[in-house]
Amino acid sequence: MSRLRFNTTREVFETFPAAAEVILTPPTTEPPLTFLARLAKGPAPMEAIGFCAFLLPRREAVWWALQSVRGMQPPGTQDPGLAAAEAWVREPGDRARFEALKFAQSGDRARPGTWVAWAAGYSGGSMVESHGVPCPPDLTAKLARIGVLSAVNRLPARDREGALRACVEACIRLAQDDAGKT
Repeated sequence: MSRLRFNTTREVFETFPAAAEVILTPPTTEPPLTFLARLAKGPAPMEAIGFCAFLLPRREAVWWALQSVRGMQPPGTQDPGLAAAEAWVREPGDRARFEALKFAQSGDRARPGTWVAWAAGYSGGSMVESHGVPCPPDLTAKLARIGVLSAVNRLPARDREGALRACVEACIRLAQDDAGKT
């Protein structure tokens, strides 16, 4: 069973018009995972990362982004932004979400994990702890995309294609996982 909420690629773009700003390949009526595979093999494979971020539900998009970024970091790297995002994925309440947001606001924006913490912090509810300012529905995807792409761009050029492929494969596995393992 699939976790996908969309039957066609066009539905993703209709739900998130901002996707067309970062994914220049025109949407089709093909299934989203077919389109994703085509993007990954096409002339602009970085578009596949953006599509992954918009395709997945918010919690899964944060999990995908943090796992993708972790996979590109040297072993033993401690990234507090990823830890904050993971805490929210594991306990997706407002307390953990605001903790991720607080970390992101004070974190190093040069670190990919800070962007993943932003993605978790702006995953729903209010953008401000003290009063209700609703999070835009596409903000998690935008921030997760930035986190993953910034991690890819930190890699030596020779390693980027493999990293992109691993990110797309992780997205596909997560989208198809009906057991809810996060």
